[in-house]
Amino acid sequence: MDATLISQVFGLVGESGEVAEKFKKLIRDKKGSISETDRQEIVKELGDILWYINSVSALLGSSLEEVATKNLDKVLSRKARGVTHGSGDNR
Repeated sequence: MDATLISQVFGLVGESGEVAEKFKKLIRDKKGSISETDRQEIVKELGDILWYINSVSALLGSSLEEVATKNLDKVLSRKARGVTHGSGDNR
């Protein structure tokens, strides 16, 4: 496996953790209230996540468009089959 790909995947995980950490602190310290400053900080982190998703996608020979299309197809298929709730990748 390519070291660059692994590095980018870990970057994605790290940035996702930063978003989770921000929400944890909002719940702990502000009873879940999100100020405009909080919102802006979260949006910045989401931008980092988007950058890593794009990078990982490109390294896999894909694109954000393909990722989004495949995800939409998956969600619409689940909705059509009445299996939007529950768990499992192939429901």
